Amino acid sequence: MQYTWHLDHLTNSWSISLKNTKINLSKPLKAQRLKYGELYKDMTNNFRLTHDVLDVAAVYAIADNAHNGAVVLMSGMVRNQTGGRAVDYLDYQAYESMSLSIFQDIGDRCLAKFPDITEVVIHHRLGKLKIGEISVLVAVGSPHRAEAFEACRYAINTLKTDAPIWKKEFWLDGVSSWVNCPI
Repeated sequence: MQYTWHLDHLTNSWSISLKNTKINLSKPLKAQRLKYGELYKDMTNNFRLTHDVLDVAAVYAIADNAHNGAVVLMSGMVRNQTGGRAVDYLDYQAYESMSLSIFQDIGDRCLAKFPDITEVVIHHRLGKLKIGEISVLVAVGSPHRAEAFEACRYAINTLKTDAPIWKKEFWLDGVSSWVNCPI
């Protein structure tokens, strides 16, 4: 699902368009329960944005249950270079309420595409992150490993294209630039 971003320079507010639907971002979106109801125990556990350090064991535990034969967990972290340039640190920012709604939508789409999976968990870190720190965790529980791998890959790839989360790279030479930012 691809989005088109619009900045109103008079009001300094963002809107986003998906096909012919326009969403005004000056008003926060309300988090909704997933249509799959009881499958997700608590949206705040499954989908999270935080400035705190991400907890691999906690995310794994949320994705795990007695029906699973596999839990696949993807951990994205800050690397020491990008395109041959030495990285000092990254700074992540997001339109938080919309990102959480999109995380939830990604969970819905994973369940529709891979109906045997039992859980989808997406936690993303915000703020300043140093080299080696975890920026995102995506975990999928499933009775079978093939679906868990496929759903996890689908979830992280969809998150990277759909979620309004932006990263600013700061290099050791003092230069910085935004990545995945619509401006």
